[in-house]
Amino acid sequence: MEEKIKLEISGLSYSQTQTGAYALVLSETNGNRSLPIIIGSFEAQAIAIELEDMKPSRPLTHDVFKNFAAAFGIMLEEVVIYNLLEGVFYAKLICIGPNGEKTEIDARTSDAIALAVRFKCPVYTFEFILKNAGVIIDEDAEIRSSSEEEATESEMAEIKEDLMASKTVEQLEEMLRDALENENYELASRLRDELNSRK
Repeated sequence: MEEKIKLEISGLSYSQTQTGAYALVLSETNGNRSLPIIIGSFEAQAIAIELEDMKPSRPLTHDVFKNFAAAFGIMLEEVVIYNLLEGVFYAKLICIGPNGEKTEIDARTSDAIALAVRFKCPVYTFEFILKNAGVIIDEDAEIRSSSEEEATESEMAEIKEDLMASKTVEQLEEMLRDALENENYELASRLRDELNSRK
């Protein structure tokens, strides 16, 4: 059987090519190739929320799945991106039941990654997939995109700085609760950063 290659999430950004979609970048743990996968905004949000360690007011679909599995003693052992056909990635969930039995469940790659970050389990793929769809992001491009990102963030920070600075900790906490209830996770993330900087 072909050896599995471990992947880690190295980026999640708005897709430049498809409106309303996001680019999830998975990189080799022991290598320099990356696998860019286009995913929907709902799945991108589900992944970002877990990566940011944010707690929505009500559980999202992937949280319900995890809670459901845990209630019945089922664990997600690993996610494997096992095929690539006509630009579509295919993934499976390798689950362990309460009696130790192993089951494979077919899943969309975006859902599989959203579950992997919740179960804190590894993600793997195979050489032929990295060979066909993998890219090498050169250091210059990384530096350029990082500095562009920082410039945008600093501009946004300046605009919102006065508003946030004028609020008390209690007001910020209330705004954070409202943002989470309204599922405005981008604002919630900035509010949380402001609260952390004051502590």
